[in-house]
Order: sequence, then C-alpha cells, then structure tokens
Amino acid sequence: MKKTSLILSIAAIVISAAALVLLLVGPCKSKTHKSDATVEGTAAVAGDIVYIQIDTLILQYDMYNDLRSAFESKAQSIQDDLQKKGRKLESDGKAFENQLNKGLLTRSVAEQQQNALLQRQQELQNLANQKQQELQEEEYVLNNTVMDAIHTYLATYNEDHNFAMILTTSAATNSVIIGSSALDITQDIVNGLNEEYIKVRNKK
Repeated sequence: MKKTSLILSIAAIVISAAALVLLLVGPCKSKTHKSDATVEGTAAVAGDIVYIQIDTLILQYDMYNDLRSAFESKAQSIQDDLQKKGRKLESDGKAFENQLNKGLLTRSVAEQQQNALLQRQQELQNLANQKQQELQEEEYVLNNTVMDAIHTYLATYNEDHNFAMILTTSAATNSVIIGSSALDITQDIVNGLNEEYIKVRNKK
C-alpha cells in the first residue's frame, strides 16, 4: 500500500485549504490612499472633463468596506472549517499508518480503512474546490454591486453638474497622467456616495 503518498496527499490538501482564502482576500488589505484633490467638492464647471481616482474612491466607500468585511469574515470561517477537516483527516491518516506499520490490521481491514481515507480525501478536495468557486462568485457579485452603485450615483450627479466627461484613473492604469486637482472630483463623489449609503444603511 502506498502509505507515504497517502499521508503526503492529505497534507497537501490541508495546505491548499489554508491558501484558499489568501488567494481571494489577500489583495484587499491595501491601505487607503488619500485623494490628491485639495478641496472637498470640485471647482470644475459644466462642460469640463473631470476625473476620479477609482482605487481611492473604492477604498473610502463605506458600502465597499462593509461588504468586503462581511465577505472576509465568511471566507475566514470557510478556511477555518477546511483546515479543521484537513487536520482531522491528516491525524486519522497517521493513525492508520501507525497501525499498519505495527501489523495491527488485517489486509481486508487495512484496505477498507485506506479506501475510506482516500474517499474522505477526495470529498475534502471537492469541498475546497466548491467553496473556492462560491467565494469567487460572491466576490464577483460584490464588485459588480459596488460598481453599479457608483455608476448609478454618477449618472444622477452629472445631471446637476453637466460635465462633458468623467474619466477614471488608478495607480495601475494611469489613464490621467497629468490633471489639475480642480478637475479631480474623487472626494466629492466619495462624500456623496457615503452620505447616500448611510441613509440606506440606517433604514435597515
């Protein structure tokens, strides 16, 4: 019987379960960047082309932070559960190996126990894959929910301001290489979004 490979493969599942949440929630630990805008609101006028620092906006948006916090809490709970199951499987695998090495099991009993361990190993791997997919889908919905709220707010916001165009820029894209701080409406949008979200949250 391939005792060593069985134990190693079980240990590999424990490690992969631990890495599951890190892959999904690790990048969100970035520190909030402050806007380069020098004033609250904007000095831009109707017809101007203005811009938003989207990464700053997202990280200062209370809706995003609330949804992200709930998502991370759920992801951590899933990780803890997978690790607990993985450790139990690994412990049972070592106990089986110990009994086998001491000659305490008949061939038929040993085969039954090994098959049971292999089945549990596969079930744990399937569960880890399922949870990873579920978290990825929830993160996708989370991001779409936040972006939809921003787009909806901007549509209403621009009805009053009549800007010719609202661009987005970020540290990754640098869509706006150089721009006057007067055209940076990030903080104005952050303030408006949070005021609107607080009203909705307080009604719940």
